[in-house]
Parts: sequence; structure tokens; C-alpha cells
Amino acid sequence: MTIQEAAKALKEENLKMQIQNEPEDYDKAKVVVTEQLPKKGIKVYEETKIIVKIQ
Repeated sequence: MTIQEAAKALKEENLKMQIQNEPEDYDKAKVVVTEQLPKKGIKVYEETKIIVKIQ
């Protein structure tokens, strides 16, 4: 999933995203999420910040 797709999916669920190793300049439509915390399947409250790592 790209950063752009992840941001849209999180917004639909009223969640926030923080990119852990975010470069200064990158294309959100091409950069892929490699890991997330909390892991998929764990229940979180609305407006929780999901931390993602990218390539």
C-alpha cells in the first residue's frame, strides 16, 4: 500500500498517520508502507496515531 492509499484509508477510519523515517522529498503515490504500529488487527480508538515505516 502506498502512503497516499494509507492516508486515505486512515482518514476514512478517523485515524492519523505518522511516518517514522520520512524523507524530505518523496512521491506519496509511489512510496510503499513496509511496516505499521500498532499491527493490523489491533483495535484502536478514533484519532489514534498510526506509525508507519516506508521504503
